[in-house]
Amino acid sequence: MFSRLREDIAAIRERDPAARSAWEVVTCYPGFHAVVLHRIAHASWVSGGRWFGRFVSQFARFLTGIEIHPGATLGRRVFIDHGMGVVIGETAVIGDDCTIYQGVTLGGTSLERGAKRHPTLERGVIVGAGAKVLGGFTVGADAKIGSNAVVVKPVPAGGTAVGNPARVVMPATAKPVEKDCTPERSAFCAYGITPNADDPVSLAIHGLIDHASTQTHRVDEIVAALDKLGTRIDAISGVDNAAFIDLKRLSDVMKGEAARR
Repeated sequence: MFSRLREDIAAIRERDPAARSAWEVVTCYPGFHAVVLHRIAHASWVSGGRWFGRFVSQFARFLTGIEIHPGATLGRRVFIDHGMGVVIGETAVIGDDCTIYQGVTLGGTSLERGAKRHPTLERGVIVGAGAKVLGGFTVGADAKIGSNAVVVKPVPAGGTAVGNPARVVMPATAKPVEKDCTPERSAFCAYGITPNADDPVSLAIHGLIDHASTQTHRVDEIVAALDKLGTRIDAISGVDNAAFIDLKRLSDVMKGEAARR
């Protein structure tokens, strides 16, 4: 038990630069208190002491503002940062080295008793502030859930989910771990924010603009080649000169858009 406590304290100090000492973590971090009390409640729950488990859980909620059902399963080195308003349901499973920020809900969408109603977070998942993960699916290892995202479908390992409903905007990629970094540190990203995590709709629009700009550039090359051969556009059989004029205008618009970007 004491080894688990030491692990929890070390994990918090590693992931939170505001933690200045182990004593500060033990006395002033509600996430640490909630995890420790949950272990007591969970042990009572699985051994048949359901009422006492719920009572300890309720006391932890009153003390920390973090509600963890005693039936939920928490792994090692789980860090609940700030924590106010966190709700973790009965059948939720949280893997080792996960980080959860304030206002997060790991909720269920089914009323069926005994079923897996709440999500499973695999190792190293980070859930940003205000995110809602709803359903009995799995969020893959080292995945990141952006702040205020509403996740209702599985997230692949290493992916990043943002928005409402959440969309995976960064596919899972295997990245080598630097020799001087632990896996937890190399994968950690506060609040689930990652570099270049652009909105997928914006990425799609920019891709279409780039494609259209390339096509109009090719049209310009064809027109220039025909001019060099002394062939007039309106003399080509089956070609509407007005269509080429429209394409030319579109090319100018796309070039202007590319210049503004």
